[in-house]
Amino acid sequence: MAIAGVAGTLLRYWLGGAVQRATGTVFPWGTFTVNMAGCLLFGVVWSASDGRLAISGETRTVILVGFMGAFTTFSSFIFETNQLMRDSEWALALGNIALQNITGIICLMLGLALGRLL
Repeated sequence: MAIAGVAGTLLRYWLGGAVQRATGTVFPWGTFTVNMAGCLLFGVVWSASDGRLAISGETRTVILVGFMGAFTTFSSFIFETNQLMRDSEWALALGNIALQNITGIICLMLGLALGRLL
């Protein structure tokens, strides 16, 4: 579990930073990308492990709790939204809330569907 958590943390740090640097904006695209990838991958792993993919319950828990729990980041999402509000970037703050929640649900649903295809 700890190794999966370390891997998730390192990937989050690398991917989130790379995306944020590439966009060069104040909007937290790095966190958004990590959270949406996490929703998609969570759906794929959950659905695939209930279907054709032979993943034990313990392995699924390690992936979803250890890796995905460290990879996605609700606290960063909340902090960055607060920073946008503090800076009076109200439209960006509300957009971040709406975009991450709506797109997160869509990504999870897509992941569940993709996982059923495996």
